[in-house]
Amino acid sequence: MKSFRKELWFNTKTRRDYINITPEVEKCVQESGIKEGLCLVNAMHITASVYINDNERGLIQDYDDWLEKLAPHEPISHYRHNLTGEDNGDAHLKRQIMGREVVVAVTDGKLDFGPWEQIFYAEFDGRRPKRVLVKIIGE
Repeated sequence: MKSFRKELWFNTKTRRDYINITPEVEKCVQESGIKEGLCLVNAMHITASVYINDNERGLIQDYDDWLEKLAPHEPISHYRHNLTGEDNGDAHLKRQIMGREVVVAVTDGKLDFGPWEQIFYAEFDGRRPKRVLVKIIGE
């Protein structure tokens, strides 16, 4: 069994952002040389997420609106976590809702997606460098 590991780095200009990282993950699969296996993609920061869904602008805005209603950034005094001097209590909750990671099958050297599926990096407390781990195992 072979194993491949690569880090993808992101530094968003805004606090919240949603980035389609499917092309970068597909490049990792090609680099790995693995034809049959599994590809794990996970956010390596507690205020960011990786998820799979449709790459449709309206849906991405719906996610952002929905998450902001569930865990609004302001008032920052609303979150006990922010009493530590942070201002990202909402980002921790948004990450918990959206999840940490995804696993996609690799079949014949390609990500084995269902219709319309794409991999996204969701940033909830941006404006600094953060990383995503891509780990591929298989034959």
